[in-house]
Amino acid sequence: MQISKSVILGMVWFNTLLAGWLSIYMLYDPEGWYFFVPGVTDTGMYNQHFIRDIGIIQGFIALAFAVGVWKPSRRIELWAAATLWLIAHAVFHLWEVAVGICSSSVILRDFPAVSLPAIFGIFATLWAVRQSTALSSQQRATAIRA
Repeated sequence: MQISKSVILGMVWFNTLLAGWLSIYMLYDPEGWYFFVPGVTDTGMYNQHFIRDIGIIQGFIALAFAVGVWKPSRRIELWAAATLWLIAHAVFHLWEVAVGICSSSVILRDFPAVSLPAIFGIFATLWAVRQSTALSSQQRATAIRA
């Protein structure tokens, strides 16, 4: 049980740190981010406003995962909301490949920063749901015995 919790929290902190770093970088130096991240220049012209908009979203994702660590009662909603955006982002990247906008090689290139956070978010959210369900069952059993 402790190992799974540690693994999940590792996934959550990966997402928190990655999203936090992306947020700061995208808000502080959008042009630097645009030229630093592999493949970004292939997706369209530099747009400072658009990059900063996504930087704000990344900040909310980092905040949602971090707050969920410290507030277990809010964990499911926070992690699920952040994960929904991460899933949508990953699916969008896959769609670009499916319709021929990008080659299939980008799937592997983008995996660590696009698909992996979505996968980690799914596992973390499902773990939080299972923990909440187990706690509720335990509380009901205690109430019945009392």
